[in-house]
Formats: sequence, structure tokens, C-alpha cells
Amino acid sequence: MKVFKNRKARHNYFFIQEFEAGIVLHGSEIKSIRVGKLSFKDSFASIETGEAWLHSLHISPYKYDSNFAPDPERKRKLLLNKREIKKIKSQMDEKGMTLIPAEIYINDRGLAKVKIALAKGKRQYDKREDIKKKDIMRDMQRDMKQ
Repeated sequence: MKVFKNRKARHNYFFIQEFEAGIVLHGSEIKSIRVGKLSFKDSFASIETGEAWLHSLHISPYKYDSNFAPDPERKRKLLLNKREIKKIKSQMDEKGMTLIPAEIYINDRGLAKVKIALAKGKRQYDKREDIKKKDIMRDMQRDMKQ
């Protein structure tokens, strides 16, 4: 199972809750995902008229496909239960949170799945604190190996 993670997301946000969603793809987009030709830069999810949508996820056109190349940054529908959508919508409205894609992977059945996270933005001092903790852990690991 290939997993493509949004590494910047953990740096910029606190993850409150994660949801697994299917994604509607067109043409050879699944082949591009399998090869790893995607970018999370500036991507986010939203709830519009009772449906979940993923915006600005860049999936490059498949190199060997000559017929059909959809827009690489089009908005894509996320497949969630109505109950999950209502829960996400209420938390986003109430607490001022955002919905971001944390990772994309191909499951055992060959379907593309997106793990979206209900997240709250970090302040600058929170980011510095995380970097400090990582440095301390890295130093401790290095000292233990010696």
C-alpha cells in the first residue's frame, strides 16, 4: 500500500480528528496517483451544499495517456457519509477549524482513499516548540546509538 503524506500539514496544524474518504477521479488520475505525481501544496477540503469537496490538490496528467487529461487542480468530490459530513460541518462552523488532506493512499482493493483531518492552525511559537522537541529527540537518539 503506497501512502503519500502531506508533511507540511503536521507542521502547520494541530490535527483534532481524522476521517477516511473516497475520492472521485476521472480518466487516468488513478494512474498518476499510483506513480506518485501529486502535490498537496495549498490544498484544502470544504463542505458545500451537503457534499465534501477537495480543492487545489494537484494531480499531474499521466505521462502515457494521450486521450484525456483533466484539469490537474480541479475540485474533486469526496465520498463521505451524510452523518460524517454533518459532524464535520458543525465542528467547522462552531470552532473555526479547517479541513485539510493529511494523506492519500491506495487501499488493498486498489481504490484511492484520502485521509482528511479536522485541524486547527498552529501559531508561530507552537511551530518553534515542535521543532525544539524534534531536535531534542534527535539528539537523544544520536547519543543512545553511540
